[in-house]
Formats: sequence, structure tokens, C-alpha cells
Amino acid sequence: MTTSTAPATPADLAARYERGDFLLATARHALLASGAAATATETDPARLSRALPGLFAESGATIAVGVLPFDTSAGTSTPGHVVLPRAVRRASSDQAAVPPRTALPQPVKVTPVPEPEAHLAAVRAAVSALSERDLRKVVLARALDLDFAGTVPVTDVVRNLTNGNPRHTTYAVQLPGGRTLVGATPELLVSRTGGAVLSRPHAGSMPRSADPAIDKANGEALLASEKDHVEHAVVVESVVEILRPFCRTLDVRGPELVSTPAIWHLSTTVTGELADQDVTSLDLAAALHPTPAVCGTPTDVARSLVGELEPFDRAYYAGAVGWVDAAGDGEWAVGIRCAEIADTSMRLYAGGGIVPASDPRTELDETSAKFRTLLAAMGLEV
Repeated sequence: MTTSTAPATPADLAARYERGDFLLATARHALLASGAAATATETDPARLSRALPGLFAESGATIAVGVLPFDTSAGTSTPGHVVLPRAVRRASSDQAAVPPRTALPQPVKVTPVPEPEAHLAAVRAAVSALSERDLRKVVLARALDLDFAGTVPVTDVVRNLTNGNPRHTTYAVQLPGGRTLVGATPELLVSRTGGAVLSRPHAGSMPRSADPAIDKANGEALLASEKDHVEHAVVVESVVEILRPFCRTLDVRGPELVSTPAIWHLSTTVTGELADQDVTSLDLAAALHPTPAVCGTPTDVARSLVGELEPFDRAYYAGAVGWVDAAGDGEWAVGIRCAEIADTSMRLYAGGGIVPASDPRTELDETSAKFRTLLAAMGLEV
């Protein structure tokens, strides 16, 4: 395997992305991997992690990149998939270059799945089910299917996402079967650097506005929202509870208000010191995933309700995308604000957390705002 640190910005490195590569990029650092010295596919992420030392030794690779599906429970049909690449490039910079976006062909057909009224009904059903099934929270998503006259230019979509979301983590990963998962997520599931563990859970959101006064008011309203703080606390409590057995110390700071171009979020920073150096970033990701931010809690009951109310299989939406090296270090992002691309079609996903105080119309508006963010970043007008 060849490894290089490019004397360029992450945006420059993202510009080298070709379909089939793996990309994980922020404004300050990026990793681009290509080729496959070895691969591993497992429905159980713990088995996937256990297989890696042998694959590292056999292939000579020192890093594995890949994706975990939303559903990692026993009996799932969608496997976790990692690739040990032949070549890895890294880039870092204190200054983020933002090249102009590439014009994309526009879709010839747009189909919401489900229709908006059906999503409103699903949210109402979810709110009722919370008390009936002793749930604190469940996350409901909807999809948007886009059909194009020709092949979707995946490389241009990825570059536009990188350039349009400098404060997000842009990712692209080849899925089993040939489709490509692309996205720009604001949320770090977990990273491990030596003994240092970091997680930044997000939950609770409010739309941004082009009007500065309205935008400021929306941010202040989110900070004051009891409903959103309850939703956020559920996620943070789960992350802390799961990380505590792995860490000597844990520090929790937040929530604070953070923003993307279209959404205000509540975010908390959780840091810890790893107790056992044999625990890898993939082990931590497997333990944390799925958090209540993408599923709900209790996890098993929430995941069952998601399957009942959503008219599609999430597959890799709301999964985890990242990398782990032979020393155990790595970084895993939550696979949201994303789309799956297959030849002439694209499916976008957006979701929102449902708690007892949730209003169906507000929840629909939240997913619509997230769709607009993703579409605009891609350079699509829908």
C-alpha cells in the first residue's frame, strides 16, 4: 500500500476523487483511498473488527475504510463492508480552498417516499407509540427519489458537496452491489487518536434564515426549546453510558448551538481517555451505533417501530462511514444528509427525532429543510 500526504487542501484532494474511491473530508483534513488489497463483509460489526488484524497482516495494508449499515442487529440482511486500500492520500490545511461548483444535469422526475401527508401520519403514529411502547424517542426518515435522463456524474456530486459544506464531513463510499453512498454530515460518531476518544452527538434542530434577525431568533428559540433539549439529552446520555466502560475518564461539554448553511443544531462534545488500547475506533463505532440521534431509544424497540412506519429499507442511510488503522486509531461519521446513487437515479434521505412534544408539521418542515440543504450543496434545483 502506498500512503502520501498531499501538499494541498482537502478540497484539492477531493477534486481527485473518482467513482469507486473512498473519501472522508472536512475543511481541514481529508483521506482519499483507492484500490482494494483486501475486503471484508460481515453483518456483525464486531466480527468485522476481529477480522481486520489478519487482513492487515496478509495484505500489507495499514488502514481499512468502509461503512456500517443502519441496522446491525442479528438477522440483518445489509452487511458492514470494509476495504483495505492499495493507495491512501491524506491532506490537511489551515486554509480551506473552495473551488466553484460544477453544473449538474437536473432530474427529470422527483418522487417523495412517502408523500408528505403520509409522513405526517407516520409522525402522529410515532408520537402515539412512544407512550404505548415505553419509548423516549424514535427517529423517522423520508426519502426523495430523483431520476435523470443520463448517468449521474458521481464525481461532480462529491466535489460539489465538498465545496458547499466546508463545516461538514463529506464522504463517498462504494457500496456492495455497485451503488455509491455520498453525503455531507455534521455529526461525528466517534474518533480515536492514541488514547483520546471524541464524540460529538447532535440532536435538536431549527431552520436557518436568510434574514439575519429571523436567523438569530431561530437559533435562540432552539437554545430555549425544552422539546429539543429533551431530544438532545436522550442522545448524549446514551453516548456517555456506552463510552463509560471503555474510558478511564469522560468529560461532557454542552449543549452548544452550532450551524450548517441551512440548519441550527444542538451539539455536545464528549471526550475521554481510553482504558484499553486494544479497543479500536471500529470497536467504539460498533458499540455506539446506532445512537438515539438516528434510531431512538430503547434501540431495539425504536428500530422495530422505524421498520413499521418507514416505507423503505434504510440500508446504509443513518449508518456509519469511516476508517480504522492497524494501530486502532480512526474516525467514524454518522451517515446522514446523504444520497445513494445508482447509474441514472439517486435516493436522498432526511430524518428527524420524534419525542412526545413533536409536532408533525414541524417535523415535516425539518426534513424538507434538510433535503434543501443537500440538494443545494449538490447543485440540484428541485
